[in-house]
Amino acid sequence: MQVLVVGTIALDTVETPFGKKEGILGGSAVHASISSSFFSNTSIVGPVGEDFPAEHLDFLKTRNINLSGLENIKGKTFRWSGYYEFDMNQAHTRDTQLNVLLEFNPVLDANLKKTPFVFLANLDPEIQLKILNQLECPKLTAVDTMDFWIKSKRDVLHEVIKKVDFVLMNEGEIRMFMETPNIPLAARRLIKLGAKAVIVKQGEHGALLFTDDYHFSAPSYPQEIFRDPTGAGDSFAGGFIGYLAKTGDLSEGNIRRSVIIGSVMASFNIEDFSLDRMRRLKVHEIIERFDEFKKFSDF
Repeated sequence: MQVLVVGTIALDTVETPFGKKEGILGGSAVHASISSSFFSNTSIVGPVGEDFPAEHLDFLKTRNINLSGLENIKGKTFRWSGYYEFDMNQAHTRDTQLNVLLEFNPVLDANLKKTPFVFLANLDPEIQLKILNQLECPKLTAVDTMDFWIKSKRDVLHEVIKKVDFVLMNEGEIRMFMETPNIPLAARRLIKLGAKAVIVKQGEHGALLFTDDYHFSAPSYPQEIFRDPTGAGDSFAGGFIGYLAKTGDLSEGNIRRSVIIGSVMASFNIEDFSLDRMRRLKVHEIIERFDEFKKFSDF
């Protein structure tokens, strides 16, 4: 089945203890759509400016990602600059330039409105709500966010969560949004708001899945190559929804399996800067690492 990813398309400057890269391809929609494309036909919706390199568009095309929802806006592409210290779970922002993101007002075409699996990557919740209101009977919707929107647009974010199936947040975000240090309690509160399920991303510690009926703890991969965590959460989400779309199976067992697939894709993303590891990634590597997850989490 088809996947629609809506979010940011960015040119990033990233510094980690293992190097610094300037003006590299990034953005929540890019990381998620590349990850999803290994499993399902994927469309991306987001804005780019006049300075966006054609080579990046060519790369997206090599993954057979539908670019009909790409909006070209006069001005500069969204840019983010940040760094990581040896605690690679915490990004430190140096500079954010919203640029064309300020003019982004997506209108889906007839085909995109009918997409059955939709991931709303980190983006202004007002835009996320606008997208949700354009969809025609989606089979599954998922949303991600960040602390900036939790602080500045909490009420709109509440409305978004009431309309989606899965909410993805990291530990700090869910604690902030639900105003409690207790993650299981925070997840229950989110479900009471209207979401059917909550996934808490824990970086190098894995992920937690909560629904009304069950919870699931997914391990992380014992990573030895770790160069740049930027986009790992979006790669997780893309793998998760891409696999669900591929199988069309929303049973408890397959949702758990999809969480592991998400962890597999995130583990590859962090092995190099930008999308460089994903450019080299082969399907057999995904299968082999998924099998590793099964072995070390079985008891």
